[in-house]
Amino acid sequence: MPHPMSHDPEVLEFIARSESFFPPDRTGRPLAENRARYEALAIAMRGHAPQNVSWTDFVIAAENPRPAIASRRYRSEGTRDGAIVLYLHGGGFTLGGLESHHDVCLGLCNEARAEIAAVEYRLAPEYPHRAQSEDCEAAFLALSKEDRPVILAGDSAGANLVAGLALRIRDRGYPVPAGQILIYPDLGGDHDAGSFIDNADAPLLTRADCLAYAAARTGGRAQRVDRDADLAPLTAPSFVGLPPAFVVSADIDPLRDDARHYAEKLRSAGVRAEWRNEPELVHGYLRARHTSRRAAESFAAIASAIRDFAEAAEG
Repeated sequence: MPHPMSHDPEVLEFIARSESFFPPDRTGRPLAENRARYEALAIAMRGHAPQNVSWTDFVIAAENPRPAIASRRYRSEGTRDGAIVLYLHGGGFTLGGLESHHDVCLGLCNEARAEIAAVEYRLAPEYPHRAQSEDCEAAFLALSKEDRPVILAGDSAGANLVAGLALRIRDRGYPVPAGQILIYPDLGGDHDAGSFIDNADAPLLTRADCLAYAAARTGGRAQRVDRDADLAPLTAPSFVGLPPAFVVSADIDPLRDDARHYAEKLRSAGVRAEWRNEPELVHGYLRARHTSRRAAESFAAIASAIRDFAEAAEG
């Protein structure tokens, strides 16, 4: 099968620059090395920080034995005091934190004119499933106490956590979020069909990468066998009562069909959901928005969806 590849010169430049930070056998490298490389990539890809956005680090208390959750709040001069966005970062459940997605959160705060709260949930394999889900739930409950609508948002692994959190919130009777934003989500789809096969060797994220990240999170247990909606939200028995969704995927990405299937399941359950697929783009393209027109347009659409959810919640 031919190697799937973008034909957009700006995207090709982004791919080449991103790949320069990792050796070809990146999934087999020591975790500490991969984390350092991931952080270096994220910092190198940052644009100029918007001058009207400020941020403050804070801590969300968590019950023992969970440690307090390091968090960061972003506000701009034009930020409304209404809805707040809980942002959950990507990184295959094993990489990333506040610094890796600092530029993304700055941009969303600036373009969406919404307050953003990013959280540094515990990472696998040191903290296996369900540590990540529990931290995200604790963060949501802390923000809910501010008596403001909460919008859930996340990319890749973070989008998986968004979908799982939305199910937890519904099932436990917590206040329903004003919306959910899922950006190239990993939702536990069939790894032996569709885009997982068509884009198995896609640049920046391969099918083998997806399997390796899932194994790291679970200690090797298979997602679909467990039928655990925290791990694989697509396997949830019902999608009724979930918040409205904006789901965006990269066309050249093994995870593309997970986004489509999630939106379809939501709509079948009577939930308003929009799926937007981005031609020529690859996994991780949020960082490309400073140099790629396609990525910048997608980022603007994501910010617009946040504004729409916020305005609807604020009346």
